[in-house]
This record gives sequence, structure tokens and C-alpha cells, in this order.
Amino acid sequence: MEFPSKLIENAVGELSKLPGIGRKTALRLTLHLLKAETETTSSLAEALAKMRFEITYCRTCHNISDTEECTICANKLRDHSTVCVVSDIRDVIAIENTGQYQGVYHVLGGVISPIEGIGPSDLHIDTLLTRLPDSEIREIILAISPTMEGDTTAFFLSRKLRDFPEVHISSIARGIPMGGELEYADEITLGRSIVERQRQAK
Repeated sequence: MEFPSKLIENAVGELSKLPGIGRKTALRLTLHLLKAETETTSSLAEALAKMRFEITYCRTCHNISDTEECTICANKLRDHSTVCVVSDIRDVIAIENTGQYQGVYHVLGGVISPIEGIGPSDLHIDTLLTRLPDSEIREIILAISPTMEGDTTAFFLSRKLRDFPEVHISSIARGIPMGGELEYADEITLGRSIVERQRQAK
């Protein structure tokens, strides 16, 4: 693909690095921004820069946040006795969009995957365990995608949580198909999975 300007070529190259954006789409977006008002392009660039350099993660649950504590953890109206454990921030967004869950979260930051070199120490498992002693937490919901890696992670967590007999362990109902990803599940199915979660035996 030939470009009339090196600057446009560079912009297309950067945009095409985004997931789901091919070079043709990247070119269309670049030309749109080129024709847009200068303020529009500047606002976009500023928003992206602020997001990248100023966003932080909640010190309690590791969700994305603008402050040290995310809005969910800081909300006193949420049920802080129930913690939904998810692998990724996108799962928090997906579950929140169902409107069926009023507890708080803990984001692991991935799943155990020996093939990719990801072990338990690479995840936010220790910080989950440190939340349990002397806290009001009474239930842990394992809302991890039912893949081989997800099931391995859930099994590992279940074993770790046996040290806290006062905390009930449940998992989302298998309304989510095996091999599926939470972020791609429709809101009705995902909401029902949360509501009809199943308690696991210790």
C-alpha cells in the first residue's frame, strides 16, 4: 500500500497494531482524523496519553481506577462480604453490565498457563488471601472462564482457600460454555450464571 505522506504511513502503521484493525481500516481512521477539526484530533491524543500515563490500579482488588481505591471498592452500598474473583478487568466490565451482581471483585491479572510461563506467583493470588483474615468476606465466587487454564486456576484457588473454612466458595453456573470467554458471553447468560452460582465442596 503506497502512501502520499510518511506521516500518514506512520499513523496507519500505529493504528493497525490495534486488535481488529487492519491497514485499510487504519487508513480510513487516519484520513478521518486528518479531515476532522484540529481540536478533535488533539482531544483524542490527549485522552489516550492521560489514560496510558495517569490510570492506576485499585490497591485492594487490582481493578483499573483513577485513584488508589476503585469506585466499586469505595462504594459502601456494595456487598463487601462477597468477592467475585475474575481473571481480567474485561470480566469485571462484563459482569457489571449484567446488573445482577452487587458484591466486590478481585482481579487476578490472568490465569495459570504453564505453556505461556504464567504461574501462581505471576497472578494476584497472594493479595486475595491477605484480604481474608479478620475481614467481613464470607463468600468467594470463582468467576473464571471455563477453559483448561481457567479450571486449573480455579482448582488452585480452591485448594488455597481451604485454609479459610469460614469463607464459602462458589463458582458461576455453567451457563457459560466450555472453552468460552466471559467477555463474549451475552448479558442474560452471564447474569444467570452469577445468580445461579454453585457452592463448591471443600
